[in-house]
Amino acid sequence: MFEITAVIVAAVAVAVAIILILAAIKPGRFSIRRDIVVRAPAEKIFPLIADFHRWGSWSPYESKDPAMKRTYGGAASGKGAVYAWEGNKNVGSGRMEITDASAPSKVVIKLDFFAPFEAHNTAEFTMLPQGDGTSLTWLMHGPAPFISKLMQVFMNIDKMVGKDFEVGLANLKKLAE
Repeated sequence: MFEITAVIVAAVAVAVAIILILAAIKPGRFSIRRDIVVRAPAEKIFPLIADFHRWGSWSPYESKDPAMKRTYGGAASGKGAVYAWEGNKNVGSGRMEITDASAPSKVVIKLDFFAPFEAHNTAEFTMLPQGDGTSLTWLMHGPAPFISKLMQVFMNIDKMVGKDFEVGLANLKKLAE
């Protein structure tokens, strides 16, 4: 009986060690990026992104909790605009602040998550002319603390979040076209 228990404990210790090693060798930063071409000028897309009041019409996160509490502050739109939310387990809580709004080509957002886990990232929307339309990029990047690296051992964060980015970009495309 003791030998079986020792083998089980050793196997569990080896499995935990492998998981911790796999997490430790993950990169210290992450980046999630999705792109789409919109058949509309950047001037039509930019206001949809630079005004947090308009995110309800396209952001995939806005529909994940119909009872989500939203607060707006700072500038009405563009640099200095602030949006905070508190919601269910699907959206958690956090705060966004536009730190750069270079019309009509770029919006940079300081993105702070407080729940279900704390994270401090940057989101960037870039709009570049492409033929008779606009190449629109949604990028989020930031540090990957150890807990994030540990989660990445078990799930593909890029695919998970990337799906939401794809939905948001498709919604922006529909609105702008």
